[in-house]
Amino acid sequence: MIHYYQKTEGKLVALDVPVPGCWINISPPFSHEELEEMAQEFDIPLDFLTDSLDIDERSRYEKEEDVRLIVVNTPLLNEMEEEIDAIFFTVPIGIILTTEHILTISSYENSVLQRFLDNKVKNFNPAEEKRFVLQILEQTVFKYLNCLKQLNLKRNLIEQELYDSSRNRELKQLLRIEKSLVYFVNSLSANELLKMKMKRTDFLEIRQDEDLTDLFEDIIIDNSQALEMANVYTNILNGTMDAYSSIISNNLNVVIQRLTL
Repeated sequence: MIHYYQKTEGKLVALDVPVPGCWINISPPFSHEELEEMAQEFDIPLDFLTDSLDIDERSRYEKEEDVRLIVVNTPLLNEMEEEIDAIFFTVPIGIILTTEHILTISSYENSVLQRFLDNKVKNFNPAEEKRFVLQILEQTVFKYLNCLKQLNLKRNLIEQELYDSSRNRELKQLLRIEKSLVYFVNSLSANELLKMKMKRTDFLEIRQDEDLTDLFEDIIIDNSQALEMANVYTNILNGTMDAYSSIISNNLNVVIQRLTL
């Protein structure tokens, strides 16, 4: 679906047709033909749209004439609830800046963008496209931090159950957390590199704007904090798994010794 939005009197209003300064959000379902039409209508390279839909697309930026693309990976809850799947995984959001509009596109309904749609982001105005881009990056980091806290809480609960019951179900849950953390570490690392390069090259052309520059610095710091948390939680989880393996091995040795007596 393709929707157009504009901020009017402090509220986000849906439009029937695009106007200069509006936000164009492309979310499922949509067809390849619709993407081709969008690319032609707004003079956007088609691969700027299609690349953003590849779940394995790395965080990066690119510029072609007056059109700029930023791809950033965001966390998403896995609703499949399969025992072997990660609890969270990551998917890219494509942010495209033209001379008159800002477009966002993702292959999934995205909770980061939903916060803007629900008007929950302070001082959000799509007409201020550079600030909007930074706010998307900021909300992405906040989402990672929130998901990391959820994973750590879940790990603590499962760890207690594991020592009390020693069931395979808890082990599988820990493996799901481990997979989630792998996704997070990789994506946060890529996002950090993206932001550092954007800052160094002044990709958003905000160097002369002290307010936006300070905001970008804060986002980079928050991203580093989230990455550090993800690494710490990964190390803690690995320690838990190693300790449990030692306990199982010791218990097995005791059983074998008793059987051989």
